Amino acid sequence: MNKEHITTAYQHAKGVFAELGVDTDKALQQLNATPISVHCWQGDDVKGFESPDVALSGGIQATGNYPGAATTPDQLRADMEKAFSLIPGKKRVNLHAIYLDSDEKVERDEIKPEHFTRWVEWAKQQGLGLDFNPTLFSHPKADDGLTLSHPDEDIRNFWIKHVKASRKISEYFGRELGSPSFMNIWIPDGMKDQPVDRLLPRQRLADSLDKALSEKIDPAFHKDAVESKLFGIGAEAYTVGSNEFYLAYAATRGTALCLDAGHFHPTEMISDKISACSIYVQDLLLHVTRPVRWDSDHVVSFDDETQAIMREIVRNDLLNRVAIGLDFFDASINRIAAWVIGTRNAQKALLKALLEPTAKLKAAETTFDFTTRLALTEESHSLPWAAVWDYYCTQNHVPVGFDWMHDVKDYEATVNQVR
Repeated sequence: MNKEHITTAYQHAKGVFAELGVDTDKALQQLNATPISVHCWQGDDVKGFESPDVALSGGIQATGNYPGAATTPDQLRADMEKAFSLIPGKKRVNLHAIYLDSDEKVERDEIKPEHFTRWVEWAKQQGLGLDFNPTLFSHPKADDGLTLSHPDEDIRNFWIKHVKASRKISEYFGRELGSPSFMNIWIPDGMKDQPVDRLLPRQRLADSLDKALSEKIDPAFHKDAVESKLFGIGAEAYTVGSNEFYLAYAATRGTALCLDAGHFHPTEMISDKISACSIYVQDLLLHVTRPVRWDSDHVVSFDDETQAIMREIVRNDLLNRVAIGLDFFDASINRIAAWVIGTRNAQKALLKALLEPTAKLKAAETTFDFTTRLALTEESHSLPWAAVWDYYCTQNHVPVGFDWMHDVKDYEATVNQVR
């Protein structure tokens, strides 16, 4: 697209938004300052580099066999670099423990910062922050479907050590890169059929978490988060780490709370939970995904819920308390395109929220002028926000519109298909 035309369209849009009291330049500054944490596991279908031949477990499935998946850390980093060259704005990378870059075999309770130094060196070169996750699935000590809540103390202690080791890696990321690393704890623990005792596993989980998180770490470098799930494959009847469990845990222990868009009932939306949880929990971590059928983790779309999530953050002035991360893995399409589509959609939704005439909408609501509130809400959808997005892309030197797809196709032909 012609850069002059894009600039002209932006200036027109700027005037339209100004009439509604919205400063587009300020919105772009806020967008540019808000990082999106992009998950590494889209690039290799959640296999990792610990034991890539081990089958996925813990209720996780990546469906599809599109060619070109990364098989080494260097390939994965190169693929992410390509994706990031097509995505504007500030990015972070979210790593799981199984993505260690080591020349030796390392058991999970023995992982150390030194096994991730190459990731940190790369992040410094790319100007990225890093986030982290202990990996409590796809491992023999998780085959029973229980980890931190396991009745066997030795197995619980193994996973406690793994979480402790992961926290030191997360802290290392934060110290080296100058921004706090969010370390999110998700476990697959649950049962396929109805349990007799729902309390004891939760008591064990709370105790295990307390032990794993006992060491105080400066939140300037590291922040713990806990993530609930409604059910999983093999845990259809009972999940130890339910929403109520983790909300209470985060509120009483001072951890961050992770809300995953696919981890609730199909009619439950995390957009409605953000404001409620923010009253009791200081920091929130979001896993933005698209649950077509519950937790199916489709590529993020510019859909109603994604837009609602971003509106809730902006309307309630929570950008400084909410970390935005993505979580999807689609092995049926080009993996780099999946990153680009999903991340750009999250950014578009955030920009559209930043451009909403929130002050006018709140004023109408405060005076019980619900007619104006509805009319302005609906008219806001067709305001020229897309012109602002195009301008943002040109300012960040990334392709506008569909032009990025040409780069993906070229990379696929010259790199992905020759692996």
